[in-house]
Amino acid sequence: MSEKTVWNFFAPVYEAVMKSQKNIYDYLYENISAAASGKDVLELATGPGMIAKHIASSAKSVVATDFAPNMIEAAKKGACPSNVTFEVADATDLSYADKSFDLLVIANALHIMPEPEKAMEQINRVLKDDGILIAPNFIFREDGKKNLWQKILSLGGIKFAHEWTSKQFLAFVEGHGWKLSKSHVIPGRIDLLYAEFARA
Repeated sequence: MSEKTVWNFFAPVYEAVMKSQKNIYDYLYENISAAASGKDVLELATGPGMIAKHIASSAKSVVATDFAPNMIEAAKKGACPSNVTFEVADATDLSYADKSFDLLVIANALHIMPEPEKAMEQINRVLKDDGILIAPNFIFREDGKKNLWQKILSLGGIKFAHEWTSKQFLAFVEGHGWKLSKSHVIPGRIDLLYAEFARA
């Protein structure tokens, strides 16, 4: 299956599966909401829209996108705040104008992209000069060993193009013109590195 086909397939059950990672999502909701206060926000790879809907009460506006149409259809179901717009969009080829957003969120997506540097080029373009980048990302162990959950995901067709450690992930983002301003590792089935950046 192609990458898009995989995520379209998982769209109906993605939110239910992620609810088992409550500690991770509670941390994301709280911290991203604080950073989004009064801001125009773009979220890339929104999936079923969990983050977008939870931060809407803090943000001025939220445009939440995903390249998988079925994910956007799932996101549009149920109650949706009036200041949230869901759109199909490819993070590596965005149509938004330069310097359109105050804050950009891309959670658990850069590591699955074959060419994440293309997404970084778009992120750099659409964020304002004083914009904030929040890029929480799954991280791998320094010794390269995979845990059971990572193995299960691989069997289910979810492949990681980049199995970054926390140091490798931060080096990747910082190498594209960003400076880390806040980070925290949240334990889970796969540990997640919460990372906020300002322009270097």
